Amino acid sequence: MVVKSKVIVIGAGVGGLATAARLAAKGNSVTVLEQADHFGGKLAAYRRDGFVFDTGPSLFTLPAVYRDLFLKTGGPLEEAIDLQPLDPAFRYQFSDGATVIMPGVGTGQCADALASGLGGRAADEWRTLIKRGGAMWQITREPFLQSPLTGWRNVLSLARNPSDVHTVAPFTTLRSLGEKTFSDKRLVTLLDRYATYSGSDPRKAPAVLATVPYIEQTFGAWHIGGGLSSLADALVKRCLDLGVELHSNTDVTSITTSGNQVSGVRTVDGEAFAANILVANADAGQVYGSLLDSQAAREANKGIKKSTPSLAGFVLLLAVSGRTPGLQHHNVWFTENYDAEFDAIFGRRIAPVEDPTIYVCAPEDRLMRPDTDHESWFVLVNAPRHGDGTNGTINWDEPGLAEHYADHVLAVLARRGMDVRTRVLWREIRTPADLERDVRAPGGAIYGTSSNGARAAFARPANKSPVGGLYLVGGSSHPGGGLPLVGMSAEIVANLINSAD
Repeated sequence: MVVKSKVIVIGAGVGGLATAARLAAKGNSVTVLEQADHFGGKLAAYRRDGFVFDTGPSLFTLPAVYRDLFLKTGGPLEEAIDLQPLDPAFRYQFSDGATVIMPGVGTGQCADALASGLGGRAADEWRTLIKRGGAMWQITREPFLQSPLTGWRNVLSLARNPSDVHTVAPFTTLRSLGEKTFSDKRLVTLLDRYATYSGSDPRKAPAVLATVPYIEQTFGAWHIGGGLSSLADALVKRCLDLGVELHSNTDVTSITTSGNQVSGVRTVDGEAFAANILVANADAGQVYGSLLDSQAAREANKGIKKSTPSLAGFVLLLAVSGRTPGLQHHNVWFTENYDAEFDAIFGRRIAPVEDPTIYVCAPEDRLMRPDTDHESWFVLVNAPRHGDGTNGTINWDEPGLAEHYADHVLAVLARRGMDVRTRVLWREIRTPADLERDVRAPGGAIYGTSSNGARAAFARPANKSPVGGLYLVGGSSHPGGGLPLVGMSAEIVANLINSAD
């Protein structure tokens, strides 16, 4: 095989590993440099006393993205991981006590479940929403999500058909779409939740996020045996099988250039790595603001600074004794006032959310708990980013804050009918400050930038940088965060590089 290019990938998150595998499979010489002592980035796990917790993504959707990746790099996805469909997948409890047990797949079945739990016109109205989401998906999938970002030219490609513009409704928010579609405010609340999949405020995020429930219910909700971090392990193995060099504990501090063309990187230890192509699987703001020193980088960073960062998350890992009747794999206890939650995160008076929506992932997976009499709970609430108290942040390192808020979250959960405080053997707390330190996500923002605003999707950094030979991949670049979009990002980058050779 003829070696085509010398490629360095900065960062071994899912986007970096997926890009490395795709490039190596096409004959490129690829080296991955990771600052942490492990590979996978946010897709990681915490293990203690036989309990295992996914500390990053906990829901796997649109597996076709990774089926394509694995097939094109050496073998089927199902031979690399234990892919398990979930049914049922979700338990939603609303502030009035109404509960919906949602199937893992099937738009009709999901609509029927909503009718069973909420009554009224819930089924018909949800079907209307999903039909709209499906139409949005068909219009935007290939020309936008699976193609390089070309700014407003992506919008112009839709404008050729006025009915497509009407369907996508680029200047309508997700909240507005929900209020126009649903007569039941609980369905508006449920739709609002899908904005948080991209770390966004539904009152500002675009209506096209209705594609998220469509994808989830059409292509299924999935689990990976042993935890979703097993996908990172499988990606590492695939990279090694393809001859990719993987270096941990290798902290890149600068990207070197010659003119406006990349020439390599330097590490904190002073080591230099030469390459004619660089793929940055790192926060785009850090790439343009810290790793590069050029006029092109400064110009690119101006746009990033204008974007609203995504929300962060406050996490509890709970080792729970006993079994919990009625608990599903994914569970959500909704707040009565979702607006107050988003105001606390994106508004003027930033603070830990007083009455948060609480999400619990408790996999029925024998590999993720010591025995059948215990449960591993991953608890997540939306939270403001970490910082010094300015620019929409709070200081999560303030003494006592994390422990106090952890107690508060469990007390709120108890008030909603799920009191596990006497059953908790031990707990681990992960704040936005911890996420910032662990994976260098500024402020602990889970998804880089949010989708707040009609122009947000087009303000994301493009995969092809204005600096020659530099490409961006991952949640902070096009097309966005979450495992499916990060996988698409990797395919876009690999195709751009391979087509340039």
